[in-house]
Amino acid sequence: MTEQNNDNSNVHRKLKARHLTMIAIGGCIGTGLFMASGEAIQQAGPGGAVLAYLAIGIMVYFLMTSLGEMATYLPVSGSFSTYASRFVDPSLGYALGWNYWFNWVITVAVDVSIAALVISYWEPMNFLPPWAWSLVFFLIIVGLNTLSVKAYGESEYWFAFIKVVTVVIFLLVGLLTIFGIMGGEYIGFTNFTIGEAPFIGEGFSGKFLTVLGVFLIAGFSFQGTELIGITAGESENPEKNIPKAIKQVFWRILIFYILSIFVIGLIIPYTSPALLGADITEIAKSPFTLVFEKAHWAFAAALMNAVILTSILSAGNSGMYASTRMLYAMGKDGMAHRSFGRTNGQGVPIIALLATALVVLLIFIVQSITPQAVDFILAASGLTGFIAWLGIAISHYRFRRAYIAQGNDTNNLVYKAKLFPFGPIFAFVLCLFVIIGQDSQMLFEGVVDWKRILITYMGIPFFLFFYFYHKLKFKTKVIPLTDVDLTK
Repeated sequence: MTEQNNDNSNVHRKLKARHLTMIAIGGCIGTGLFMASGEAIQQAGPGGAVLAYLAIGIMVYFLMTSLGEMATYLPVSGSFSTYASRFVDPSLGYALGWNYWFNWVITVAVDVSIAALVISYWEPMNFLPPWAWSLVFFLIIVGLNTLSVKAYGESEYWFAFIKVVTVVIFLLVGLLTIFGIMGGEYIGFTNFTIGEAPFIGEGFSGKFLTVLGVFLIAGFSFQGTELIGITAGESENPEKNIPKAIKQVFWRILIFYILSIFVIGLIIPYTSPALLGADITEIAKSPFTLVFEKAHWAFAAALMNAVILTSILSAGNSGMYASTRMLYAMGKDGMAHRSFGRTNGQGVPIIALLATALVVLLIFIVQSITPQAVDFILAASGLTGFIAWLGIAISHYRFRRAYIAQGNDTNNLVYKAKLFPFGPIFAFVLCLFVIIGQDSQMLFEGVVDWKRILITYMGIPFFLFFYFYHKLKFKTKVIPLTDVDLTK
């Protein structure tokens, strides 16, 4: 099942370790950190935000090690779908694959729309209407994905590099500002302990609910780390590069997120109206912009606008890559039309790419003509990342148990996830907890708002539709551990 470059149905192994590392980092360092981190601090206080991001970060670590064990054993594109199909139940793999594909298709359509609004911050760029800018960005993203996977890896490497440099500069400027070296006054820990901080809420239950609410923000912020599984099939040396990337990515992401939130919480009081939550086009309200302005950086808003624009384009680029590779993998596995499982001379699944691009374009047109449809379009993919994480945890648990049940020695695994079975079980439970608590306020208020429920939880019935459609059509069952296909 390893994918070599020997015919027109296989992708090429061209991604180096540095590409994998930056793709995973770039996948989850973006608007979630640059824009939503302020809202997280405002909701739960600096201590609550740090706790929530730390808990979700630990969960993501276990998910990445689970994915790493499977990806080094069986490095294939579209890994979530393939692993679930082989280690659990073909219907689960089918539902995970189509759900994940649809999620990224919507993400790309939304990203090209938002990028057009962000670029309008610079007045000279308004010589084109927003729809035209969206089309330009769309064509750039499709164009990058028609090139070899190495070109995609290089483009994502530099997109992610810009974000990493921005975070490092932010942390340095923030620390200098805290100690009064920049900005003119010593801040210290004053803002971290004012009022109810570091945790907000009345009593234990109140504090718990506020932290739970930030779990959702943190979860969405960390989504994208699973892209390392999608890239496994095109890694130059997956057995060496994937474990290396996982080790580097987790600690860098955790440090970037925790330190950034800590710095924001120290410099900007959680009671500040500026942290009430900014729309992605309101660059001046980004907590990063506020901290840079505190240090008297006059061009802070322009700088963050440029960084956020590259973040959006990076997300769109990764989304097009991920959805194309998922459709390609499903084509090879017979879960989509077989033509989607073919590649051109450069190892690019061009038919899957063009089909995906066409659907992206159609969704963009629909949301442009009917703005009220946007909420429901986004809702359909709202929980996809968490559902994919659940799929990873279940697949890894089943893989390891099947590996042992068939008489194999786990010491022979190239990369072995630590603390099994605690890791996948912990990730599964916490992820399920976050999904159920998507609208914790409404659950505890006791007021039923069906439209709000539909928009909040629409991703679940959307996933179940694919699962039961396949289950009823093919009458599949959970595969017995001794019958799980472990051939490479």
